[in-house]
Amino acid sequence: MQEYDVIVLGTGIKECVLSGLMSLSGKKVLHIDKNSYHGGESASISPLEELYRRFKVPGPPKSIRRGKEWNVDLVPKFFLATGQLVKILVHTEVTRYLDFKVVEGSYVFKAGKVHKVPATEEDAQSSDLMGMFDKRRFKKMLHFVLNFDTRNPRTHQDVDPEKTTTRELFSRFDLGQDVIEVTGHAIALHSSESYLDQPCLETINRIRRYCESLSRHNSSPYLYPLYGLASHYTATAQC
Repeated sequence: MQEYDVIVLGTGIKECVLSGLMSLSGKKVLHIDKNSYHGGESASISPLEELYRRFKVPGPPKSIRRGKEWNVDLVPKFFLATGQLVKILVHTEVTRYLDFKVVEGSYVFKAGKVHKVPATEEDAQSSDLMGMFDKRRFKKMLHFVLNFDTRNPRTHQDVDPEKTTTRELFSRFDLGQDVIEVTGHAIALHSSESYLDQPCLETINRIRRYCESLSRHNSSPYLYPLYGLASHYTATAQC
């Protein structure tokens, strides 16, 4: 009978990351799943017939052929190029088994039009999400964020990152409402307005992470596993 140091049940992202890290540290890991596919609730279902069986509906239509060529993500999501998850994948050497594709752009829909999200000075100058004066203010705010260092008070410009709220920070740069919405939700990726009345350090870090991710690939800060999300779960588990 084989013996293992650790048994991991399930192949969701948390389980796969834990399995990969423990394997990397020399543990003998048994990683199992009751399903016939990897990924848990965030799985990429393939072939297409499996997706229809999962939701107990007839299909797929006969007009759709080659079901094995389909990977349908149950919970579609992108990775920030310098985000924590990508750092874990690099640390566990999963990138030996996994290919990523750079998402071609980051956009928002506003006032009946699709706009590219600005995150660099050049983007800000060409964006039609902002007026001329807004662009100058956004540029100054972006310059402040990219030079901000928690260990160097000289870069704080009288901003206390633990006490100054994000609303107060935006007010210092006199940002308009349109710029605040783009910065808070499309760049810092906050899902509600509550961040405005919280200390600004988290928002500063989020904007910096977005910009650093963008600088890796120029066109977009986002990466996506070439064969669906479940492919990176499988690769993490195999490392």
